[in-house]
Amino acid sequence: MSSQYARHTLNPSLSGCVCIRCTAKLPIGDYFEGCPACLAEGQPSSVVSDFHSLPISVAGSSARGMARYAAWLPYSSWVSLGEGATSCLSFARLAEEVGIERLFIKSEGQNPSGSHKDRVSCLTVTRALDTGATRIVAASSGNGGASLALYAAAAGLACSIVVTPALTPIHHRAITLTGADMIVVEDTMERWALVAKMAQGQDCFPATNYLAPPVGSNHFGVEGLKTVAFELVEDIGPRIDAVLVPTSRGDLVWGLYAGFQQMIAIGSIERMPRLFVVEPFARLSKVLDGAETTESFSGATSLFSIGGSTVTYQAVEAVRRSGGGAVVIDDAAVVRDASRLARHGCYAELSSAATLTGVETLLRQGKIRSDETVALIATSNGYKDMPSGVGLP
Repeated sequence: MSSQYARHTLNPSLSGCVCIRCTAKLPIGDYFEGCPACLAEGQPSSVVSDFHSLPISVAGSSARGMARYAAWLPYSSWVSLGEGATSCLSFARLAEEVGIERLFIKSEGQNPSGSHKDRVSCLTVTRALDTGATRIVAASSGNGGASLALYAAAAGLACSIVVTPALTPIHHRAITLTGADMIVVEDTMERWALVAKMAQGQDCFPATNYLAPPVGSNHFGVEGLKTVAFELVEDIGPRIDAVLVPTSRGDLVWGLYAGFQQMIAIGSIERMPRLFVVEPFARLSKVLDGAETTESFSGATSLFSIGGSTVTYQAVEAVRRSGGGAVVIDDAAVVRDASRLARHGCYAELSSAATLTGVETLLRQGKIRSDETVALIATSNGYKDMPSGVGLP
């Protein structure tokens, strides 16, 4: 590591990495393809940070935003634009309308680039600088690319975002305004192939998956999503029965699981909330019913943030270990529910509004009870959607 690029300090409690599938212990490093042993078996699996000690309390008292949780993260400081500390509010009228005791919405669209991805990008960009990389590259359908481009610009790091023609003009503008290079290819698989090729360059740091079957995003970055769980408990209290998460490859649902699990370990909460992924067509649902994690699942959707035909091991394990599940929703119903949310005071991207559709479906299925406390994660704000989108007014 060149001292020229070592701008931030690793957490002294960080002892290494560990595979979430085979539990192999690995030294601190960049495992862009996940656990080497699991990859060799044809079962790609993410690795996570391993700490030799945990803090005795969830948050530090002096810092603001996500920085309050630095003791839980792989870096003690990072390239920051003020991410974190997003609102988590009780929506009593909506809860009554839905038929549930307590309903909260966590508004991640309040982050600097307008999505939860900022909690990932801040640490990923920091890690890229720390390794001496001069360019960071990612495949993106929109929010992740916009976030990474913004943080790379703040860090003075060159950035390339690989997209498909489906990228909306809103995200196109957000990415290119930062000075990032935007590379357009025909489809997702070509996108991943180009990222893999660029990652072979000595000074190019891949921020996202490029494998098929996939693993999650950069493991240093995914650790930042634990802070969503920390904030949920601080805002709602120790009793959270279920959390609904719009999901594609599962970085957020894994981050929530990891954060809640660490709070259980120090006694901040007694039990794990059930984590439910919301998906626009059956993917993880099929895996929970017996399909292989490594399969590809076809389907079409206008919910670009949670599209894609693949499932990750991390998403499956977060759901299974939490006792949660998966719920498939219909695009037309989500369009209706985006309007409902706005009429109650939450302006959310369509993919985020899918959580409202999901909670009503789960109530009908008996998988969530009317006397429970439920949190919906609104991963991005409604300004990210195109007015010409399917069914949008």
